[in-house]
Amino acid sequence: MMCFRKIRFVANLGKTILLLLGLLMPLLQVQAQDMSTRDLGNGLTLVSGSGGNILVFQAGNGEVLVVDGGLEQYAQQTLDTINGVTGNGDISLLINTHWHPEQTGLNTLLGNRGVRIFAHENTRQWLGTSITHPWDNSTFAPLPLSAQPSETFYHYGDLEIGDSQIRYGYLRQAHTDGDMYVYFPEANVLHGGGVLANDGWPLMDWWTGGWIGGLANGLEVLLEIADEDTIIVPANGPLMSKADLQAMRDMYATIFQRISGGFRAANSVEDTLGQDPTAEFNAQFGDPEDFVRRSHESLIPHYTPDA
Repeated sequence: MMCFRKIRFVANLGKTILLLLGLLMPLLQVQAQDMSTRDLGNGLTLVSGSGGNILVFQAGNGEVLVVDGGLEQYAQQTLDTINGVTGNGDISLLINTHWHPEQTGLNTLLGNRGVRIFAHENTRQWLGTSITHPWDNSTFAPLPLSAQPSETFYHYGDLEIGDSQIRYGYLRQAHTDGDMYVYFPEANVLHGGGVLANDGWPLMDWWTGGWIGGLANGLEVLLEIADEDTIIVPANGPLMSKADLQAMRDMYATIFQRISGGFRAANSVEDTLGQDPTAEFNAQFGDPEDFVRRSHESLIPHYTPDA
């Protein structure tokens, strides 16, 4: 009788565990994202919904290039979405337009499979070290060596994928100090990376080399590449035209002049906030407080004399 009770107890315990697991699995698993794809023509597809805009290019020989990777918690779903677009084409190269997690979520998954990862040298260095942002103490652990960029550049150049040529270039100290663009001349599609975000104010990541003046300068570089027919892909938000890019450049140039002018007049961060340097743009981009604070702080290494 005791043995039967033990068996029944174990069986009931097993049922209870299975029931609890059934209730907890939705909490333990990453909720599936609502990802979308958009055909841009000439072998290019925009994948959205994983934390940042991803460009997928499939060359005539089936070779696949991916620009940015979304967040790591959605990596497998992102890869499944990409494979659905390419018919499980061979991903030969992953590009990180900068080091932020929204761009590097495929690094571990693809790096472990031996896929080449390409980025600016500064991006590689940031991904190889621990980073703690001082304004909120958010910490980012270094990626494993296999997930770090295996190929890097310093200025600009060309890549050959199949029989297609892709251009890339450095945007210097902008939203970070490792920002890059990727341009597909045959399709006239330009991925501007983290310098572009039109769904809200960007993170002005001065801790890893970004600053508000460099952001405005980076937009100038993109304007030189784009023409009236260029499809412009931001890191976040809807696709842009050159007119949208020009308006964004003018906005950040205006904000830069206002914040830097106050900074040179010895304004504190609170003084700068009080002057509301983004006033006419807040309806479109939302609460600017964090952006203005980081932008003001980003001027310190550029405008403060060495001790």
